Amino acid sequence: MQIGFRSPPRLRILACASVATATVAIMLATGGLAQAAKHHKSAHGKAHGHLSISKQTWGSANGKTVDLYTLRNGHGMIVKITNYGGVVQSIWVPDRTGALKNVALGFPKLSDYVNDFQNQPWPASGGSGDTYFGGIIGRYANRIANHSFTLNGHTYQLVGNNGTNNINTLHGGPDAYNTQVWAATPEKLANAVALKLTYTDPNGKNGFPGDVTTEVTYTLTNANALQISYRATTDAPTVINYTNHTYFNLAGEASGTIYAQKLAINSNTFQPTDANLIPTGFASVAGTPFDFRAMKPIGRDINKASAPHGDQLTTAHGYDHNWVLRGTGFRLAAVAQDPSDGIVLWTYTDQPGVQVYTGNFLVGDLVGTSGHSYRQGDAFTLEIQHYPDTPHHIGDAQWPSVVLNPGQVFSSKTTYKFTTAGAGFRHNF
Repeated sequence: MQIGFRSPPRLRILACASVATATVAIMLATGGLAQAAKHHKSAHGKAHGHLSISKQTWGSANGKTVDLYTLRNGHGMIVKITNYGGVVQSIWVPDRTGALKNVALGFPKLSDYVNDFQNQPWPASGGSGDTYFGGIIGRYANRIANHSFTLNGHTYQLVGNNGTNNINTLHGGPDAYNTQVWAATPEKLANAVALKLTYTDPNGKNGFPGDVTTEVTYTLTNANALQISYRATTDAPTVINYTNHTYFNLAGEASGTIYAQKLAINSNTFQPTDANLIPTGFASVAGTPFDFRAMKPIGRDINKASAPHGDQLTTAHGYDHNWVLRGTGFRLAAVAQDPSDGIVLWTYTDQPGVQVYTGNFLVGDLVGTSGHSYRQGDAFTLEIQHYPDTPHHIGDAQWPSVVLNPGQVFSSKTTYKFTTAGAGFRHNF
């Protein structure tokens, strides 16, 4: 998603502790795993073994202790998640040789996330701005035009933080879900380990009505899948839209651009936008740079400004658009692969859309987990969600509802599954 700048927040954050803080293990052995019994070494230097989850104190934010949790499965996959913003800090998966690679952009220290998410501009004016690396995004993911919406005859004024003169509300506004310290509970399942995070967003926060309680559960399975489940309730009518904002680079974090990596999207339709990246309607992908029904390199058509709808690529500085997913229920939404290392990402969801963003506003001022800077095109996102600006289309059958009423329970699931394949791998929808 494009970045919006904002004035400094009211709350300031305490200094963060080093990752080297002593680890408190919560080992959750499951046993009986043939693959785990091999105990072979990976490139990350860890023996493959039983499912486990552990935590270490990572510092403090908003006056609360922040932890970093490490989830491991029996096949070498490792996911690190912090309860600050529910951020997915890193995702280590095996390539076709069995070596582990971190395929998610992120920061090495909690203080970097706090500065990036809350202390703008950081590190300097004119930089990359708030990246939302790996965070839980709510109360409303993506953009709401004119930082306002009308529900049941009442117009709610929101806090603007994006677009010309901050005309849009982006990702819930300033200091939203990705900046909160969530209550965390590790869990043991039959063939997985999980981390349940809980946060209650108060009535009136950034102008949104109702107290909304949200549970987000990250589950790492022995099938090398990271499942993300959302559950929400409210005490007053409101609008919600959730996503996870992980930036993927399937060749490895800070390995260069993702333009040669291949992507297929289960969609016939995308949403063109205006200059502030608010959707103006729907358009067929056929004959445009937005046609990913047959797997192709992400960068193949990204510069084709003269193609039909090519002006959209100059407006957004690349891809930063919503694709309308075909079908209903839990289904395959997208498939991506890096041909060089063979890592394949399969994305499944029950939601209606996916926002693909190609890191268009990374300018080289942010240093990631490996000590390298991030630049334009160094990652892509697959933000599974409802459509941008849906609160301005309540009641329109083309725009699935984002209204949540008291007594209702919102639930949703997205899965990012990792496999490997040869360089000639193809997938078409």
